[in-house]
Amino acid sequence: MPFHRYVALGDSFTEGVGDPDATRPNGLRGWADRVAEVLAADAGPDFGYANLAIRGRKLGPIVAEQVEPALALQPDLITIHAGANDVLRPRVDLDTLATTYDDAVGRLSASGARVVLFTIFDPGGSGIYAAVRGRMAIFNEWVREISDRHGTTLVDMWRMRDGNHAEVFDTDRMHLNAYGHQYVAFAVLDALGVEHGTVQLPRPVLSDLSPREKLAANATWTRDFLGPWIHRRVTGRSSGDAIDPKRPTLGSIAPD
Repeated sequence: MPFHRYVALGDSFTEGVGDPDATRPNGLRGWADRVAEVLAADAGPDFGYANLAIRGRKLGPIVAEQVEPALALQPDLITIHAGANDVLRPRVDLDTLATTYDDAVGRLSASGARVVLFTIFDPGGSGIYAAVRGRMAIFNEWVREISDRHGTTLVDMWRMRDGNHAEVFDTDRMHLNAYGHQYVAFAVLDALGVEHGTVQLPRPVLSDLSPREKLAANATWTRDFLGPWIHRRVTGRSSGDAIDPKRPTLGSIAPD
């Protein structure tokens, strides 16, 4: 049965950061738009899609700001991704975080909508996220338990190991690139049992950098991305402070 009212909740992952498209709200496409395009083709002209996600949002604000507006739209499909921004903070109470998430997912599931949850990507044992890999794994176990309890669909990104991280992440090393967003869109559609086209963006070709070039690339990344990210954390600001939801109400989206 095709879905007719799809609402996406979350942070930068769902907003579509890393998949630029100047013709779209907030200048972004992203996996949720890509999923909606396929669903629109199946459902016909009465299909509606809303995307309430805002970059930088932690789980608490996502629940406080997005759950009730989402339910008010009476969707038959809801996706929610939350918690990654919390896990990256220096201190986080994972048990309290899980309790908040569990309550929110329970409310979403009680609406009768099909609900889709996500685990966080496995960052591996090296790189910028290696230090918080353990807490990511613990949070993901909570997500799996919450999904089981409420009978949701789970897209378990932690277990997706058929590619190189550098292939799916943007130059900021924090958000998916266009290929990565397409990858997730296909994973969501597969989890829902929705057929989709096989036309794909080409898999990125990674450059074989010399040690000196790697140092230069790391220095540029530190200056352009890591430094500003740390500054926002220290000053209590967020990249989403001046951002509105890209699609606050249900509306049409052109099939891909």
